[in-house]
Amino acid sequence: MSVQVVTAKMAEVELKDINSRSLPAAMPVPQKEEEKSAIKSQPAAPSTSPAVSPAAKVAAVPDAPTLPSPSPNLMKMPQASVLKRTEPQHNGGEAFTNPDGTVTEAPKTVKKQIQFADQKQEFNKRTTKVGRRSLSRSISQSSTDSYSSAASYTDSSDDETSPRDKQQKNSKGNSDFCIKNIKQADFGRREIEIAEQEMPALMALRKRAQGEKPLAGAKIVGCTHITAQTAVLMETLAALGAQCRWAACNIYSTQNEVAAALAEGGFAVFAWKGESEDDFWWCIDRCVNVEGWQPNMILDDGGDLTHWIYKKYPNMFKKIKGIVEESVTGVHRLYQLSKAGKLCVPAMNVNDSVTKQKFDNLYCCRESILDGLKRTTDVMFGGKQVVVCGYGEVNALQQYIVVLKNSMRPTTYIFSFSMDGFRLVKLNEVIRQVDIVITCTGNKNVVVREYLDRMKNGCIVCNMGHSNTEIDVASLRTPELTWERVRSQVDHVIWPDGKRIVLLAEGRLLNLSCSTVPTFVLSITATTQALALIELYNAPEGRYKQDVYLLPKKMDEYVASLHLPAFDAHLTELTDEQAKYLGLNKNGPFKPNYYR
Repeated sequence: MSVQVVTAKMAEVELKDINSRSLPAAMPVPQKEEEKSAIKSQPAAPSTSPAVSPAAKVAAVPDAPTLPSPSPNLMKMPQASVLKRTEPQHNGGEAFTNPDGTVTEAPKTVKKQIQFADQKQEFNKRTTKVGRRSLSRSISQSSTDSYSSAASYTDSSDDETSPRDKQQKNSKGNSDFCIKNIKQADFGRREIEIAEQEMPALMALRKRAQGEKPLAGAKIVGCTHITAQTAVLMETLAALGAQCRWAACNIYSTQNEVAAALAEGGFAVFAWKGESEDDFWWCIDRCVNVEGWQPNMILDDGGDLTHWIYKKYPNMFKKIKGIVEESVTGVHRLYQLSKAGKLCVPAMNVNDSVTKQKFDNLYCCRESILDGLKRTTDVMFGGKQVVVCGYGEVNALQQYIVVLKNSMRPTTYIFSFSMDGFRLVKLNEVIRQVDIVITCTGNKNVVVREYLDRMKNGCIVCNMGHSNTEIDVASLRTPELTWERVRSQVDHVIWPDGKRIVLLAEGRLLNLSCSTVPTFVLSITATTQALALIELYNAPEGRYKQDVYLLPKKMDEYVASLHLPAFDAHLTELTDEQAKYLGLNKNGPFKPNYYR
């Protein structure tokens, strides 16, 4: 295609040059012997153009090659202005009809010379062989970086020095943070400003409550994905009066430029994309273990921060006023602590709130799973067979491919699988034929080495659960298997017989490791988290005991109502009679707490 485009462009230049410039009488015309005698016997046609020296004509053509002196025969040739075009000749040139009816071929050499000049200019613009290789490497590296979470601006240009070994300060001289590069702050600020436009409820909450400062005195330590959306939440909490210290809950999901913008804004942030396991726990400890600073609230995603404080700082844990947890894994851990009688603080489960379940888990996951797969593998979904281990909202996959379901859930869930049109299977029944395997159970060892050995060549394996325990990645780190990094977050694991599987994000959370998530949906989750923190922090003593609670239904409905203006949606209010008939308060809540 590119060759055709270039050819078309060259032809346009040639035609333009022939039409706009007088044909210089400076090029010898190759002629046959019989044509020479005919030309000599022809009378010269009178010139209708002003005389222009050959030197002047050459000067009008930039970079044109030096032209030879005109031959006497060619000087007798009629000017182009009095010639009429005829059909192209058999030799590829053009012919012109003289006023006396004779036909003369146009000098093909002119076209060749002009083409040569253009080609020379084009050639000078091209890179050298070494330059092309360098450009190829540059493009390849840029493409690799584009597959990172949220398209981080400087993944390829940053040096390999660990942020833990750097001494960085923001513009105010503060150094209480550890990030990749503070110089990225301007880029991060733009990302945050874009996210604010798609988070109407959180911005409305900030505007309504910042005068009251409902979180004044709150010292919140957080461990979530550090993205532009999280930054909007953190800045909202600060506007409501809270002090915040933050670490990342995933080693791959941090947007470095956003972390830089937060550090520049005075937040104590300890996170960067591509942390090691040791870095991960070091960052959490730096958030918690601060002289003269005692956290009284926890906002967690996955339970790692809660677990760390519970194990390492038990006295600090007892002084916490409340925990807000948003993930399936983290909620499961809280229920385990509660059941064992070890949970000594009240906790709020926002993962099972209606708004979180119906919006974040639905629209966010089903869109971002496709985005993550596309960015990392460029896979075409048409004709593929996918097995989803666990039950989630996979409608987006269903419209492209055959979706098989594998579940260890109760019979009621299995019944709903079948009613939704999915084929329920056991993983060992289909593992040899499927093209993509997705885990989202929150469990461990769902895809073990036995299944990985039996997968077909080129099978894509990824995880949408919070932790990296669902795929047995550790079993793949053996001498007989070769790991080949092909892109950021994309590894080929190659067996001795040449078979390979495509492992994404080393089995960690796919969407936030390899792509981004819809900002508007995260507005719902972030607003829910903010309200839960306000509720636990301001609740009178005795309202919440040392247990795990669901978000109050009234708050759930309030979060939904804050998003309605974005759709220009208008609710009809109940009349007093209608409210009395239903036994409801006119202002809600309109559903019981057990409603899901």
